[in-house]
Amino acid sequence: MTSATTHTWRLLKWGRTLARHGALKGIENDPLTPPAFRRLCRIARFGAFTPERPDYAAALQEIGPAAIKLGQALATRPDLVGEEAAQNLLRLQDDLPPAPFADIKRAVETALDGSIESFFSEFAETPVGAASIAQVHRARTTDGREVAVKVLRPGIEEILEDAIETYEWAAAHVETLGGEAERLRPRQVIAYFKQWTRRELDLQREAASASELRDNMVAEPGFYVPEIDWSRTARRVLTMEWLNGVKLTKRDQVVAEGHDPKALAAILVRAFLRQAVVDGFFHADLHQGNLFALPDGRLAAVDFGIMGRINRQARLWLAEILHGLITGNYRRVAEIHFEAQYVPAHHNVGEFATALRAVGEPMRGLPVKEISVGRMLEGLFAITRDFDMVTQPHLLLLQKTMVMEEGVATALDPDINMWEAAEPFLAQWSRTELGPETALADRINDTIATLLKLPRLIDKIDASYPEPGAAPPPPPLPEVKLIERPSWGGYAIVAILAAGAGALAMWGLT
Repeated sequence: MTSATTHTWRLLKWGRTLARHGALKGIENDPLTPPAFRRLCRIARFGAFTPERPDYAAALQEIGPAAIKLGQALATRPDLVGEEAAQNLLRLQDDLPPAPFADIKRAVETALDGSIESFFSEFAETPVGAASIAQVHRARTTDGREVAVKVLRPGIEEILEDAIETYEWAAAHVETLGGEAERLRPRQVIAYFKQWTRRELDLQREAASASELRDNMVAEPGFYVPEIDWSRTARRVLTMEWLNGVKLTKRDQVVAEGHDPKALAAILVRAFLRQAVVDGFFHADLHQGNLFALPDGRLAAVDFGIMGRINRQARLWLAEILHGLITGNYRRVAEIHFEAQYVPAHHNVGEFATALRAVGEPMRGLPVKEISVGRMLEGLFAITRDFDMVTQPHLLLLQKTMVMEEGVATALDPDINMWEAAEPFLAQWSRTELGPETALADRINDTIATLLKLPRLIDKIDASYPEPGAAPPPPPLPEVKLIERPSWGGYAIVAILAAGAGALAMWGLT
């Protein structure tokens, strides 16, 4: 068990780094920040030059791998970190110096239980990319196929575990403040972050996600998911087909090689809609660095560590919400939020409809081309504080992905009309999912399911079955030993003195 002293020292070092990049300004200036926290922020930036505009991404990159992954998770929480910070975190890149090849070779051989030569006839020592958790090497298998080999950084589990333990410790103390700090549920944020990170540390699970997405995308021939080499894949090593394509980050090269950016943008829109709306299983990290234009004109994706799921009922609600905002049916949008239990029942539906009108009306009358899905969703989440809306992590991940996907499509084709590109697809889906035949089939299925459930009601009560569309139950929160203190005031004095000493020490070093 890490001591409170170690946690405090880590937080002081990280706080100093955040302060130097101006990343504490938002917390310091927020009127809802407790006074003690505001004083700690001032102490942390004492003597440091702070930029005019905060650079959260740069600060987290400097702190290390765990902070980078936390930043990527916080990019899905504009309600928690603010819209400006969320946008900054969306461009977070985790390009780091690679681990020594000797360590990588040892990791591959341990994971695959054999010499590297028995699996690969060629294995490039210099990686094609090195991120916070893993790095990718180009290789050739013993049977002559070109592959990309993703290998976890040696010791990365221990690094992340130490940092996450400190995050949990800090979040538990923040939550004891109550009020806004408690409503935002920092411990739950860290719990989901821990869950996502553990998934990314299991490359065999990532391979399974890629395989599932590949099967689903058969219906979209323009979107390609590389094939997994299961015989050379384990928990710490993932081997997949090598893609001879151009990253979308190199737009000029994409155009120079004869690709049509407009066609690629349309493929991306259709592929994402099929993933999110039809299958309910979507690639949640669709930035330009993970997308390739292939020589035959197809669009390919890589890096399947972060995937999202959303069930059918929630997808139907989301579609109705978007349609209601576009058409001005704010009452129905408000009713859906209450039906889905996104808003606590003690609030007034009419008042919530008025708040939604404030989001939707500024977009009414605009040409369809100028209506941004991202802006619309951002406006929705901006009213969560007033109506005590409980965070829905699966929907926030979808929101982040929609905003990201819209940005990539617009970068490819600045004149793209997102709604026109999506309209044929959504129209067909709406006819099949919202038509009278489907409604009748759903009613029959629901009735049968209810009858089948009756025998089990003797042993289980209805509370054992979550409402359809509700957020999945959160993971259990870890036990955190809080610092014993007679009062918050006394603890604040001790924390301020410790922070001051740490800040002065760091200032002297820098």
